[in-house]
Parts: sequence; structure tokens; C-alpha cells
Amino acid sequence: MASPKLLLLLATLLPSCGLLVADFAPMTLTVVNNCAYPIWPGIQGSAGSEVLEGGGFFLPSLSHRSFPAPAHAWSGRVWARTGCAPSAAGAGQLRCATGDCGGRLQCGGLGGAAPATLAQVSLHHGGDDQSSYGVSVVDGFNVGLSVTPHEGRGNCPVLACRKDLTQTCPGELQVRAGGGGVAACKSGCLAFGTDELCCRGAYNSPAACRPSRYSDFFKSECPQAFTYAHDSPSLTHQCSAPRELKVIFCH
Repeated sequence: MASPKLLLLLATLLPSCGLLVADFAPMTLTVVNNCAYPIWPGIQGSAGSEVLEGGGFFLPSLSHRSFPAPAHAWSGRVWARTGCAPSAAGAGQLRCATGDCGGRLQCGGLGGAAPATLAQVSLHHGGDDQSSYGVSVVDGFNVGLSVTPHEGRGNCPVLACRKDLTQTCPGELQVRAGGGGVAACKSGCLAFGTDELCCRGAYNSPAACRPSRYSDFFKSECPQAFTYAHDSPSLTHQCSAPRELKVIFCH
């Protein structure tokens, strides 16, 4: 569940359904695995945005994959799947300890299972070819990441949740791996499912949806990230026409 504020931002930045927009300058998306272990990045476009790179792929430790970004408005999310192994279901099937997308190698438009750290991006919007981006732990945390723009104009900060929160995750939020270690850290909403923690029902407004001790934990560790449904990031940006946007895991 992405932050409603960020989802609203992304939705308003997309062109109206059925309208065509002019192509923008070439831009590269790069996904970097700086972790000491392999990951399987997943990519999901928002409604109306095409699937990029099949929606997922394998990325060995200390490697990267670059590909052209759409030359038109696009928005979506990128996350890491971890602890993956081929499934007995057949070719192209994959089961992952965190971030699994329906047991597939290529997610094909499916999202990842929570908890997972999300990089959320919206490309080519506004009159000055703006790119918006952010980091969300609203659905919990599995791998630290940063979003880094290159050669953009204006205010283009690096946004990140770099700390390995599996090392400090409160016991009631921990997701245990098969070997007994902590594989991921749930959000309060995912762990307990209450309307108050999930900002549902009577709590579904900026006035009623307030930080909890669980979102406060995430915010203390990752102040730049969205940590609950109506959270606001600590950094704002107005980044125009970056030549490259990097999502770097374990950075």
C-alpha cells in the first residue's frame, strides 16, 4: 500500500486516458544491486503505464542493469525480491522469501508481496519535464535503497532508506527467514491490520491518520521515507530532465 499522498501525486501527473503527449529527451533507468547477495528486482507500472523489462529480472551481487526509460509520462514502483529459488511449477516460476510477485520471474505487471521497500517514481510530467521520486516503507522494509538522479536541473536530492532495518526491527514486526534470521520488517498495518494503523475507515484522512510508534520507528531510521499512509517526506524536490535515474539497493 503506497502512500495516498504519493499515489495522488503520481495519478495527477499522468496524462488523461486517451491523450497522446510528445516524447521527451532520452532518459535511462538503472537498477543497481550493491548487496552482498543476489536480488530479483521487480518493476510495476501504475494503471495505464506499460510494463518495463518484463516486470522483473535477476541481478547478481555488485552488478547493475540499465535500460531506456519511456519517452513519455510513466509512473510506477521498483522493489527487490530476496531469497528466491526456482519453483517446481515450471520454467519462469520463482518463489521468493520477500517481495514475491505471484511466483514469477517476470512479474508482468503484478506487485510485490509486503513487506518490501519501494522506490516510487513518476517520469516526464509538467511543462519542464519533471521527474518525481520517493522511498516508501509504508508496506514495511526488506532491503535498503536509494533513488539517485543524474544531470537533472533544479533541486534533485538523493532520497534513501539506507539502514538495514532488519537489524533493529521490533520483535512484533519481524519476518523470520528459514534459517532463523530476520528477512524483513512489517509495518504496523501489515502486522496488526487495524483501521487506525492502516488509515482505513474513520482514520482515512490526513487529520485522523496519525503516526504510530511503529511508523515512528521507521521514521527515526529513515527520515526521508514515507512511513505511513498520510506521511510527508522530509525532503521535497523539483528535478527537471535528469538523464538517468538510479535505484540502488543496499546503498
